[in-house]
Amino acid sequence: MTERIQRIVADCATALAEFTPGRSGNLSVRAGERVAITPTGVPYAELTAVDVPVLRIGGDQIAGRLDPSSEVPMHLALYEHFDVGAVAHAHAPWATTFAVLREPIPAVHYGLARVGDHVPVADYATYGSEDLAATAVAAMEDADASACLLANHGVVATGETADEALETLGAVEFGARIYAQASAIGDPVTLPGDEMERVAEKFESYGQED
Repeated sequence: MTERIQRIVADCATALAEFTPGRSGNLSVRAGERVAITPTGVPYAELTAVDVPVLRIGGDQIAGRLDPSSEVPMHLALYEHFDVGAVAHAHAPWATTFAVLREPIPAVHYGLARVGDHVPVADYATYGSEDLAATAVAAMEDADASACLLANHGVVATGETADEALETLGAVEFGARIYAQASAIGDPVTLPGDEMERVAEKFESYGQED
């Protein structure tokens, strides 16, 4: 189990790097009471499975050669409060633009149904802090959302798997870009909540069966 989630994190790290500059951002995967998470300050292209830290859900490190991400508190808080299997955090530029504006992203594209009826904004708190963890949980709980913007910081997204968390992250970044571009031209039209619910239901059966 430990080696499997280490390998998933290492394999998916390059996909995370596409959203976030330098060595910022982080990705974790949970299996039972264990969480594998990207290490702090390591270029993702150089990451191997044996490097990936593994923590017990309480926070104690039990495997991996490197120290875990500074955002461990946020990841563990999201696992504690939501039934998810993966968490992805990035400083994706379009989403972070709205995080700096502290402006939620409305339902301007049906792809945002992966998140909910909008992308909420969590209050600002210092990175890596318990306060940031609490604000992220509160924003997602209040909006019944699977992702949120982190004020003046970035975006965090959840999913059942690492691929799903990254896909939700991508939906937020795409939605942020479309909203920004549409706002520069005119007044974007948003989709109603009932339509977003219909789309979310359709997403459950989207793609090929295993």
